Amino acid sequence: MMEANEIERALAVMAHPDDVDFGAAGTIAALTDAGVEVVYCLVTDGQAGGFDHTIPRDEMATIRRREQTEAAAKVGVTDVRFLGHMDGSVVADLELRHDISAVIRDVRPQVVITQNPVRSLDSTYGSHPDHIATAEATFSAVYPDARNPFAFSGRPITDVEDWSVDEIWIAFGPDADGVVDITDQLDRKIEALMCHASQHRDPEGMETRVRTWWQGIAEEHGLPAGASAEAFRVVDTR
Repeated sequence: MMEANEIERALAVMAHPDDVDFGAAGTIAALTDAGVEVVYCLVTDGQAGGFDHTIPRDEMATIRRREQTEAAAKVGVTDVRFLGHMDGSVVADLELRHDISAVIRDVRPQVVITQNPVRSLDSTYGSHPDHIATAEATFSAVYPDARNPFAFSGRPITDVEDWSVDEIWIAFGPDADGVVDITDQLDRKIEALMCHASQHRDPEGMETRVRTWWQGIAEEHGLPAGASAEAFRVVDTR
């Protein structure tokens, strides 16, 4: 797992607003604290989220874009890009690969943070179809698409040069081998999560559960008592 001092830019590609905050906001806060430029790429606007049936779906999309932008600012991210694909209908097709590849070429990150491209029978939430499709498209965008100047015949990306990413970090990935101590960033991670007010029926209960969750990850990976951590499966793509 690359150290922060080896990284100039990182890109987080996630399916929905709030996915990045659950999976990696503490790590992202640590990266921005160290001077790394981090960009968010959200595949959907989260139109299918929330619990209020009186809110039109286009209005929910606007709400969730605002919430994600506010959450990003809590951990030092000011560049948030929305691809506008439909929540609940994400497919790892050439169109999505093209869109993500264009962002990768523009941002030129050493590290891409994304979701798990493989369905886990132990995690219903983690295996949301949009998560899997987003991750699969991201992996394909990292290799071969973003680094191949001849990709996307008939719709080439000509305004930015090809780019090779060094590592992919899979949030909640299987057999995690990269652990980031987020003890000092935990409060900001919680603040980022709380920005997604439209998605929380019980904010206080959610906070209690996730604090326990991240402390459990730290304990599992041998960090000192009371520490909190995020864990990733690291894939070397060089």
